[in-house]
Amino acid sequence: MGLVSTHNPRRRIHTDGSNLEKRNDRRRLEVKSNQGWSSVCEADFDQQDAEVVCRELGCGPPSVFQGRLYGDVEALMWTREFQCEGHEFALLDCRSSGSARNSCSSRKAVGLTCSEPDIRLVGGNSRCAGTLEMKHLREWRPMIAYGWTLKKAAIFCEHLDCGAAISVGGRTESSERSVWAIFYNCVQSGSSLQECALLVSSDDILTLTCSERLELRLVGESRCAATVELEQGEWRPVSAEGWTLKKAAVLCERLDCGSAVSVEARIEPSIHSLWNIDDACVQSGSSLRDCVSSIHSDESLSLTCSGKSISDIIYDIIRVW
Repeated sequence: MGLVSTHNPRRRIHTDGSNLEKRNDRRRLEVKSNQGWSSVCEADFDQQDAEVVCRELGCGPPSVFQGRLYGDVEALMWTREFQCEGHEFALLDCRSSGSARNSCSSRKAVGLTCSEPDIRLVGGNSRCAGTLEMKHLREWRPMIAYGWTLKKAAIFCEHLDCGAAISVGGRTESSERSVWAIFYNCVQSGSSLQECALLVSSDDILTLTCSERLELRLVGESRCAATVELEQGEWRPVSAEGWTLKKAAVLCERLDCGSAVSVEARIEPSIHSLWNIDDACVQSGSSLRDCVSSIHSDESLSLTCSGKSISDIIYDIIRVW
């Protein structure tokens, strides 16, 4: 049985067939390359690598991480050491060692179990937007919307490994239901969300939109006019291929810089790896990180956005507080 990431079918966690103690919660990590699925040697994998895998599979942090003995015929062995920094979104986005090994000396493949997330956003256009739900006492329930501001909701975005809180709202249901009330001051004191939860009855359900953790920035003359760079494991310029003012509007919006004013291709000194953003994918409602691929080019995207008006800035300050 294989559990395949819904975000990227290139990776999976493969279930250990061993019936030792009649447990089936042991997971052997396998990575797909051109040669097929390969196990990962314990010596080539650490805690930061495990954090990336669990993030990629949409799970919580690693809860069990250790090597397990597997026979040589179980699977091919991945031959390079992963060198993740812990912030990457996919294991194959991490750097790896330049030298390859022919065998795994310990004969121990990575066994990994990720924890189950305790909060989630459902029904939105991405994993960082939707109705906020929390799992407590083995049951998922939404949260009451009362009292939440952008500043306070930042704790949820951080917990979800998303970016900043962009919008907080309330959705009115047709009738009251059991929902979780979370006491912000309790969470701020260092207690867990579950310790700060109280079951109440309400028809006002919290909706939340966080920015994607994947970063986008303009590097150059000003905050809203320069070369577009994107971080997905590492910062790279964005390829200029296919961009128009209309298409670039989504980038200015994500940068909180108003509307697109000009789009140009900047010639790089040499051809190198850039990030390519599929604008049709973004326009379809997919998250930005699901629409990014690597490309070799010497034309990077230079973008000028209008910036925000003083009235917009004042409104944002008032809205946060």
